[in-house]
Amino acid sequence: MNESIADTKTHQRFVGLGLAGLIVAMWAILHVYCIFFLHLTGARWLAAPFLVAMQAWLYVGVFIVAHDAIHGSLALGWPRLNRIIGQVCVGLYAGFSYRRLADGHSGHHAAPGTARDPDFDADSPHGFSAWFMKFFLTYFSMYEMTIMTLWASFYIFILHAYVMNLIVFWAMPALLSAIQLFVFGTWLPHRHQSSPFVDEHRARSSDFGWLASLLTCFHFGYHHEHHTLPQLPWWRLPAARRRAKLL
Repeated sequence: MNESIADTKTHQRFVGLGLAGLIVAMWAILHVYCIFFLHLTGARWLAAPFLVAMQAWLYVGVFIVAHDAIHGSLALGWPRLNRIIGQVCVGLYAGFSYRRLADGHSGHHAAPGTARDPDFDADSPHGFSAWFMKFFLTYFSMYEMTIMTLWASFYIFILHAYVMNLIVFWAMPALLSAIQLFVFGTWLPHRHQSSPFVDEHRARSSDFGWLASLLTCFHFGYHHEHHTLPQLPWWRLPAARRRAKLL
């Protein structure tokens, strides 16, 4: 029995860290290429929408890796490594503080969909715009804005990055990914509807298939499963969703 548990932990670490490394590496390669080496002239503009969409999706993936680190499910049983990788990921994402995000996310799981939930807008439980602004401003403060301004200044004045490329391939994908995370990972799962929530987690799961679930939010749309089993990493949520639908 103990050997089986150890094997499961090892497998989860191996797969989780491997996928995390792949996601972050793909994000970094595309980030560097698009900002420093891609000249947006002529027909190259035709490729821009695809590259922006791809980078936005990878941004979502980078954040989901950090989210798994917060829950300790990335490197199972290795809290220090979770913290290190989590801080790297949220730092790359938008200069966030890992500790601050972890504290906020703990508050979300402690009282989801209530006035005490930092990710929820009790004044607009059905709406989108007001809720998104509250969500955005809760996490993106002057601290993050200062970090990102310094980072952009370093890119422009020291590394001589193309300003247009920074706007198109850095600012735009980051903002789109924030909207994507909010829509599929917060608003759709936790918004109030005519039908009540099934339990105290106050979360619903999407009915997307595997590919659509991966492309929208790295399976984070299977949100009820995440709240009931927060120890599962993102790549194990589809199996949990299939089991739940059979019950």
